[in-house]
Amino acid sequence: MKEPRNILIVRTDRIGDVVLSLPLAGLIKKHFPNCKVTFLLRNYTKELADKHPFIDGVLVLREEQEKILLRANVKMLREKSFDTCIVVSPTFLTALMVFLSGIKKRVGSGYRLYSFLFNKKVFEHRKYADKHELEFNVNLLKEIGINEQVSVDNVNFDLKVNPTSLELVKKILRDSNIDLTKKLIIAHPGSGGSSIDLPVEKFAEFIGKLTKLDNITVVITGDKKEQEICRSVVGDSNAINLSGKFNLSGIIGLISMCSLFASNSTGPIHIAAALGKATIGFYPKIKVCSSERWGPFTEKKAVFKPEIDCFNCSREQCEKLDCMNSIDIDNVISEAIKLLA
Repeated sequence: MKEPRNILIVRTDRIGDVVLSLPLAGLIKKHFPNCKVTFLLRNYTKELADKHPFIDGVLVLREEQEKILLRANVKMLREKSFDTCIVVSPTFLTALMVFLSGIKKRVGSGYRLYSFLFNKKVFEHRKYADKHELEFNVNLLKEIGINEQVSVDNVNFDLKVNPTSLELVKKILRDSNIDLTKKLIIAHPGSGGSSIDLPVEKFAEFIGKLTKLDNITVVITGDKKEQEICRSVVGDSNAINLSGKFNLSGIIGLISMCSLFASNSTGPIHIAAALGKATIGFYPKIKVCSSERWGPFTEKKAVFKPEIDCFNCSREQCEKLDCMNSIDIDNVISEAIKLLA
């Protein structure tokens, strides 16, 4: 097998997806130290690859009003002369894009209608969740001669904190009169809607009990679209609502300062795990969005699922039975105490 010299990793979806693809860069460099590794990302996730020691370049997907500009992207990729491409989570347009770009070796799923656009096909159904998303990603490397097994003991994300952003975060915390000598707990109640969340009332109960613990400060985070739900979960507790105050680089900086991060299945929980932070996650039993596939990839975690007996779970069934409401918040608090210790 000819050794790759110039690899493109395509991951044009969301924050958590990109975080769970970062270890590919280090594994490629381990086997092919002279190979150049470039990531193609969306503009809002590009900071995740900033200063990564094994990523040589980052390309931003050309879009206009969230519509992919096919010609512009093909032109951009042709200019880079990639010899190998790994499309981690494909769409028809990204598959077509790398095909038209003339990249000789194109690795991607063999289970899509457009899989004929790949000439190195991987036949694994991710929807059955028999592996973690990170493990599925690493398995793609077999098509270029890399056979590695990752675990929570040996994985390296190499996610870096921007020093300038970290200083801005500290200023915001000081301006909010947050005592930085206490342990910082981050609670992130919003999500991108890709999973079933802990009900807002339950999350508010969690926050209320969390803020009663000794020597801790609880801050609530979320983007500008999530400010209403963040206000709702604060209630009459003394948690501090910082939603809408941080960009992605700022969120990374803030998480780097915390002792515990708690959320539904959403991108920042993977940032926390990548930075070695203790995590609490709320996940449904639905296979495609289960903790088995999407849980934080770390030993320092506590994952909570519905406590009712159910099987063959679907989104419709989960919502009908109000499954997530069965999670016992007292159990969550007990695990939070253990993780903080």
